[in-house]
Amino acid sequence: MQSVAAAGSTGAVAHRLASIRSGTFLMGSNSVDVHPDDGEGPARPVLVGDYRIDPYVVSNDDFAEFVAASDYRTEAEQYGWSFVFEPHLAEQARDSIRPGRVPAAPWWVAVSGASWLHPEGPGSQVEGRGDHPVVHVSWNDAVIYAGWAGTRLPSEAEWERAARGGLVQSTYPWGDQLLGDDLRHRCNIWQGRFPDVNTAADGYTGTAPVDAFEPNGFGLYNMSGNVWEWCSDAWSGGSDRVLRGGSFLCHDSYCNRYRVSARTRSARDSSTSNTGFRVAADA
Repeated sequence: MQSVAAAGSTGAVAHRLASIRSGTFLMGSNSVDVHPDDGEGPARPVLVGDYRIDPYVVSNDDFAEFVAASDYRTEAEQYGWSFVFEPHLAEQARDSIRPGRVPAAPWWVAVSGASWLHPEGPGSQVEGRGDHPVVHVSWNDAVIYAGWAGTRLPSEAEWERAARGGLVQSTYPWGDQLLGDDLRHRCNIWQGRFPDVNTAADGYTGTAPVDAFEPNGFGLYNMSGNVWEWCSDAWSGGSDRVLRGGSFLCHDSYCNRYRVSARTRSARDSSTSNTGFRVAADA
């Protein structure tokens, strides 16, 4: 991995962190929606100390500031490729698809030239999306950014306590119903028939701005949907790292992991067009 000098505690990201008080909360779930193989349940009391966490995931503008100061190159840029959701491919990127697909998820394609600067592959840009989450960042990239910003990645317990926003065992950061009585959308996920039809009823087919939708009870945005978020924890003691929150590609028909208790994993050096991160710090 590359290493960069820390920016110190004067960075804008470090200053905007929200404080979460120490307390015990019920982590996990006993719901019928739990994925047993994910280690999502059972619900159990977990004590978390005082800490701070970013109300927003790291944006393209945030990451661009880091790159300008450090000349950092993400692992996707070093490897020369990253995974892109095929229906979102830029037209110019069709010739950049590499051989081989993920058998269990053939909608993912490895694309040469895909990176945080070119989220949908060659021909796509981040101009006009400065307030959207940075994507195509690996766990290793996120750790280095966090260190530069004088922060760290949140633990999985810190992430879930923050996502719950003070609610006890609610399915989502705002309650138990995906849509409230007012029928307003509260997160950016897939609507329609995955992976062929997305009605974009929530206003987005890809990423949404980091401050889209209403915040939860702790003032934190997009803790469900939009992009998967890296946590510091290893998955069951292995080398993979935990991801939380779901993304704009989640749909109840195949991946309802936009629930607060849901979790998944990925390799530390992997990157995709729906994975980002937010940072935390000790109190």
